[in-house]
Amino acid sequence: MIRFALPLLALACAPAAHAQDSSAEQTFRDREPSEEIVYFVLPDRFENGDPTNDTGDFTGDRLATGYDPTAKGFFHGGDLKGLTQRLDYLERLGVTAIWFAPIFQNKPVQGPEGDESAGYHGYWVTDFTRPDSHFGSREEFKAFVDAAHSRGMKVYMDIITNHTADVIGYADGDATNYEYRSKGDYPYSTRGGPDGAPINPGFMGDEDSSEENFAKLVDPTYAYIPEVPEAERDVKVPAWLNDPIYYHNRGNSSFTGEDSRYGDFSGLDDLFTQHPRVRAGMIEIFSDWVRDFGVDGFRIDTARHVDPGFWQEFVPALEKVAAEEGIPNFHMFGEVYKDIPQNGYIAEYTRRDKLPSVLDFAFQASMRELLGRDKGTVVLAHMFDGDVLYEGGEEAALGLPTFLGNHDMGRFSTLIKWDKPDISQEELLQRVMLGHAMMLSLRGSPVIYYGDEQGFVGDGNDQLAREDMFPSQTAVYNDNDLIGTDATTAESNFDESHPLFRLISEFSAVRRAHPALTRGKQVVRHYEQEPGIFAASRFDPETGAEYLAVFNTTPAERSANVLVGYDARVFETLVGACPATVSAPGSAPVTLPAFGWAVCRVSEVSE
Repeated sequence: MIRFALPLLALACAPAAHAQDSSAEQTFRDREPSEEIVYFVLPDRFENGDPTNDTGDFTGDRLATGYDPTAKGFFHGGDLKGLTQRLDYLERLGVTAIWFAPIFQNKPVQGPEGDESAGYHGYWVTDFTRPDSHFGSREEFKAFVDAAHSRGMKVYMDIITNHTADVIGYADGDATNYEYRSKGDYPYSTRGGPDGAPINPGFMGDEDSSEENFAKLVDPTYAYIPEVPEAERDVKVPAWLNDPIYYHNRGNSSFTGEDSRYGDFSGLDDLFTQHPRVRAGMIEIFSDWVRDFGVDGFRIDTARHVDPGFWQEFVPALEKVAAEEGIPNFHMFGEVYKDIPQNGYIAEYTRRDKLPSVLDFAFQASMRELLGRDKGTVVLAHMFDGDVLYEGGEEAALGLPTFLGNHDMGRFSTLIKWDKPDISQEELLQRVMLGHAMMLSLRGSPVIYYGDEQGFVGDGNDQLAREDMFPSQTAVYNDNDLIGTDATTAESNFDESHPLFRLISEFSAVRRAHPALTRGKQVVRHYEQEPGIFAASRFDPETGAEYLAVFNTTPAERSANVLVGYDARVFETLVGACPATVSAPGSAPVTLPAFGWAVCRVSEVSE
């Protein structure tokens, strides 16, 4: 098999450091979130360790079981056993934490006739208390968590509190195409509008989340008339989730204004998260997963669609449970989707909603601006300036999960191809490698999207960005032109000689060996109004020693005099090509090849 190398990058093949030493079983949980290198994976698309569970607990055709490995929107067979079997691969990649898409039991198939798809992604939950039968059992999940922990790896669950599977329908929904009905036009106090029959006497609205107030909300027919098919009346677990009173029942969201928090997410049943029973129930559900399995954190799906009051109860309750279970640094980070290179919007949710952390969509958007749209490196500098906006400021920003692409928006390679349709495979690989080098050197907790380390290049977002790592039978995946390899997704793709695997492994080892790159303060040192050099210093949190990370976002060699501390004299090269010495106090002469990088440690300072 041909493997393409980039001579200008001169990648080392040194194996990644082992994720733990003999004492790591006691110490891995002491790591702060910023110290983690996270691998985000969809279990269904990673490895099929047990073909006997491919159809889950269901029998019949694909519309009954959800299993069709030839279709991009159905289950393909990956499972918990497969994920467990590949932990050695992830350890050699340098991964220290695994975040996987939701594993809860899903409604196997949803959608209108002719446009059905399956819950392989995990976001259509019917039973919050067990893994989906396509993935395995509670015992197999426990085995996975224990195996990860034995390697010093943390486990982050992807959780949903905003909605469940689409079970509730509306008797009068077809007439309006289930459009959203607002609280002003359809108050809780009358049925079907202000002129309708009085209902729910004494209920004072959802701003009062007390049990006393919500005891008076007994009739859910204020906006629509909810109805549940007979066959699905008891499908949700825990059982309280089957009662329509615990849902907003106001129609589909347009993801703007009021309906962003109260509307159904593409038809999914929107939980009434202001209701005290819903809050208590969600806290109980996810506390049990912490107590029963010892997981280390949650990625919180659709966090911006849930009311702030919910998070202000949920977060401290789960932090208390984690502390009681001896899990320090329990990491909860919310999905607040906003694809712009400014962080003010996502920072709101750490202040008003009190989410401990959020996925760093601002970093992702900035990286696309730099490497896909040829914007000046000033974009990234301005984004980092906004770190002061987060609750906890720049120190809190150290723990933000940074990423380049994902299962919703698409792979970073795909986004760059959209921005540059005529780009060559070689340059695409260079830009993707540079993106990973930057993410693994700059502030934040870097997240690798599964398959990126194997050069996956999808055709689009959503289902088109969820290829199989094990041999795929999906034609729309198998015709993709991957980067850094002549392989296709029709083969098993766990090649540890792939240039992206080698790069991530190398940077992961350097990152883990130097606390400045995980917990150290970051200071932007150099940026330009056009594509060019970006540089930032990181400082060892114990010794104050300075590290310099420098990157070239252009397809030509570039040089710059980069500001450094005035006491810096001599540099040690960690990755890339560093200058040997400063040219003058406060100035480091840096020359980088096209799309090149350097990570340097100040090894000698003035007396």
